[in-house]
Order: sequence, then structure tokens, then C-alpha cells
Amino acid sequence: MTAEQRPAGLPQSVLLLLGSCLPVLGAVLLAPVLPRMQAHFADTSGAAVLVPVALTLPALMIAVLAPLAGMIVDHVGRKPLLLMAMLLYTVCGTLPLWLESLQAIVISRAGIGLAEAGIMTCCTTLMGDYYRGGRRERLFALQMVVTSLSAAVFMGVGGYLGQDSWRTPFTLYAVGLVFLPLMAFWLWEPVSQKAFEQGGAPMPWPRLRPLLGLALLAGLSLLIVPVQAGYLLNLLGVDSPQQIGMTMGGNQLGVVLGALSFRLIGSTRPARLLLLAFALAGIGGLLMAAAGSHRTLSMAVFINGLGIGLMLPTLITRIMALVDFNQRGRASGFFTAAIFAGEFISPLAVLMMTQGASSALPTALVIIGGLQCVIALCCLKISAPVAVGERA
Repeated sequence: MTAEQRPAGLPQSVLLLLGSCLPVLGAVLLAPVLPRMQAHFADTSGAAVLVPVALTLPALMIAVLAPLAGMIVDHVGRKPLLLMAMLLYTVCGTLPLWLESLQAIVISRAGIGLAEAGIMTCCTTLMGDYYRGGRRERLFALQMVVTSLSAAVFMGVGGYLGQDSWRTPFTLYAVGLVFLPLMAFWLWEPVSQKAFEQGGAPMPWPRLRPLLGLALLAGLSLLIVPVQAGYLLNLLGVDSPQQIGMTMGGNQLGVVLGALSFRLIGSTRPARLLLLAFALAGIGGLLMAAAGSHRTLSMAVFINGLGIGLMLPTLITRIMALVDFNQRGRASGFFTAAIFAGEFISPLAVLMMTQGASSALPTALVIIGGLQCVIALCCLKISAPVAVGERA
């Protein structure tokens, strides 16, 4: 029996799903302790810029380096890169427990981004390798569900651990020491001689580029509510942290339900799924802009979340259906890069449209929501991909 014929089961699914959550940890863990970190380095030159950069730098590194990780995956292998990335994740993630220099901490965060680019790319690629058809689609939907839920959990845990010291949340990065032996034992390199013999096929860029462009917009859409909902609620006279948190939670609930719905309607033509996803996100954004009450805004962010939750599993499933074994790493890497690039651009794009004025935020949301609705109609031109070696 070759490595490709080896059946994957529950241990592999759980490890790959949990591994996909680790880049989320890097993004949200520090958010609750940023003020304390800022106060600690108040006397450091440039701290006002460097502390926020420590939070956002990993996402930028993933956006830049995930395509490179995908190339390495296709030429060197999935498992070796995953294990090395997990080790780097643990080392760079826990370094701020001892580092006294803010500049050194920022450099360690760049290392975290490098590790997360490898982890996310490898986990997504292995999902495409180990599973086929409906099982693959269900796993990609669950990947979106698990990462969305983990974001809320990690933010709460980060806040709890940071009550006494802003350094304490960095201890969570030691979880890499738990994953490292488990992945070494339970995962395998899905390479067969047949895969090498079929190598050399060109990447189907003409069909991938539109999907990667949609992934960039999906990443941008993903952070609209988490970043902007608080400002919108303030415009409505709502400033209670509890109400703001519940509103954001409603958006995350929509994301989870949208991803779960992919398991039920995933067999629908991809163009129609993407039409529905971007239309829901756009309509939600337009309703957010027009909302005159907290209740209306809560409904709007929920609708927006439904669309975003449906976007990502639809996109990655169709991308994986377009490529063969020796192309999956690059496809996964560019998809990951597009998502994180969109997340990095999201607050900057809104800031550019509003010029820092909260009162202009509804106008920016109208522009973004309208663009999403136009993109939804353009999705009808995306042809249904034929999977390599299987029916999509």
C-alpha cells in the first residue's frame, strides 16, 4: 500500500483542524493585553507604532510568505515543513516571556508569522491530500467553523491570562510542544511514485486567479465587523462592552452557521454558492450602513457573517478541485496569502475611505457592500471546475 492509499481518520482530521487554529492564536491572543504592553514600553522610542505592529506583523508575514511555503511543500514535502514550522512556532512564540527589548519582541513576532505561514499551508494541503469528495468538503467547512470559534476562545483566554502580566499569554505558544510529537506520529507524507511521475503539469492560473481574487476580498470582508462594529455601535449611542461583544458574537455565529450550511448545499454549482455568499455579505454590509438601531445592526452583522462563513469553504474546495497533487501546496499557499493579505488590508482600506472620521463609516460600508454585491453577480461567470482524478 502506498502512502496515498493510506486512509485518514479522526486523529488526522482533529490534528489538521486544531493546527489550522494556531495562526488564529497569533492574531487575537495579544489584543486584550495591548494596553498593558503599551504601558510597559511607554519609555521606548516608537512604542506607539511597534506595539500594534507586534499584533499585526504575523498576518503580514503570512500574506507574504505563504506562497513560498506552498512552493516548498510541493518540492520538499508536507510533513517535514509542518514539523519544522511547529518547532519555530513554539520557539518564537514563547521568546517574549524573556525578551526585554520591544524591537526583539517584534522580530520574534515576524518569526511567528513565518511559522504560521508554514503551518496553515501544510494543514490545508494535507486536508486536500488525505480526503476526497464530500469528506474533503466537510473538513474544509469544519476548518472555518473551528477557526471562527477558536478566535473567540483565544481572545477570552488571552484576556484572562493577561490579568496579572502582559507576558503570560505568550505561554500558550508552548502548545506547539504538544502538537509536534502528535503530528510526527499520526501524520504521514502522502507521496507516491505515481505522484512524481505525473509532476510537471503547469498551474491552471487562468482559472485560479479569479478565485484567489475572491479570497482576497473574502479576507478583507472577514475583519469588517470585528474591527468596525464597535465604532458603528458608538454612532448609535451604544458603548457598553457587553453589547458590543454580543453584537460581534452574533457575527461569529453567522460565520459558523454559514460554514456549516456548506455541508448541506456544497453540491450546488460553485458559481451559485459564491453568488449567495457575496450577496449575503454585501446585503449585510448595506444593512449595517443603514442601521438605525442596535437590533437592526445585530441582524445585519449576522447576515454578513452567513455570507462570509459560506465564502471560504466554497473557495478552498473549488481551488483544490482545480489542482493535482504536485500543485496543492502552491494553491494552498496562495489561498492562505490572499486571505491574510485581505485581513491586513481591511482596516487600512476603511481608514482610507473614512480618513479617520467615524461619521464616514456608513459611507465606507455602502461602498464595500455595493462592491460585494457586484462581485456576487460576476461570480456567475465562474465555470464549475472538474476535479483532478475525481468528479468535483
